[in-house]
Amino acid sequence: MSEPAELSYREAVRSAIRNAMQDDPRVFLMGEDVGHYGGCYAVSKGLLDEFGPDRIRDTPLSESAFTGAGIGAAMGGMRPIVEIMTCNFSLLALDQIMNNAATLRHMSGGQVSVPLVIRMATGGGRQLGAQHSHSLEGWYAHIPGIRVLAPATVEDAGGMLAPALADPDPVLIFENALLYNDTARVDGLAKADIDHAAVRREGTDISLITYGGSLGKTLAAAELLEQVGISAEVLDLRVLRPLDEEAILGSVARTRRCVVVDEGWRSGSISAEVMARISESGFWNLDAPLARVCSEEVPIPYAKHLEDAALPNTDKIVQAVRKLLGR
Repeated sequence: MSEPAELSYREAVRSAIRNAMQDDPRVFLMGEDVGHYGGCYAVSKGLLDEFGPDRIRDTPLSESAFTGAGIGAAMGGMRPIVEIMTCNFSLLALDQIMNNAATLRHMSGGQVSVPLVIRMATGGGRQLGAQHSHSLEGWYAHIPGIRVLAPATVEDAGGMLAPALADPDPVLIFENALLYNDTARVDGLAKADIDHAAVRREGTDISLITYGGSLGKTLAAAELLEQVGISAEVLDLRVLRPLDEEAILGSVARTRRCVVVDEGWRSGSISAEVMARISESGFWNLDAPLARVCSEEVPIPYAKHLEDAALPNTDKIVQAVRKLLGR
């Protein structure tokens, strides 16, 4: 039996795309610089040589146009993977995503499906200024008719694509750009569960609920909290729409306290939705008020020290937990 291979998050996504294209001739990849350049984050490097320009398609710099083309291809029976360079650029295709991709099944009475996958990089921490440091997952999780995924591990990065392509409705996959160099030993690319959250660490004193690029910071916080006698359970949401409410409420029922960690801004965020659902359906299980750690309510700064101050980090999570527990 072969040993598990050391694989990066980037390589896991690339392998998932390659496997999907080998398994299904209807699958193709399109986006800005995905071909000759190999992708802005080198995810698609080498795929043009392997599959040719008909299936690895460099597009013009028009997110609305090539996202619309992807929707049309999906309606025509293809299985397109549309790559949008960073999630802020997806706003240029918001009309296509929200008014077309998300609504066509409903508006056609179920006659038309749009089996489209849109991948995009998200998150701050790379000194790319306010325009390229957004975390807009929560915006898209507001829209009915689409599924929103946030793979936080190498395994999920490689395992979420196949079930996403099999979904008859549009699926948006948000890949935090700081994760692309993360590595893990992976024994093959098993299909990931795109319906349920995952407990990444068990604990008894408090639930730390998070997703995407904040998972590593949250796990690190849990390690530090253990050193001072606080047992933290870490729940990785993974799926932001539809939220796994059962997993959220189950975690809170076990620990009776909760801090939500979300790189999005506090106002109208995923954290706000998670906290609302806990308040609606799990209030009587709580022994303390809910708390959260989010990005500061400012455009993400360029300067490194200001960017660090604006984003959630391990120390902020530890401080929030200790404050909640009175320690």
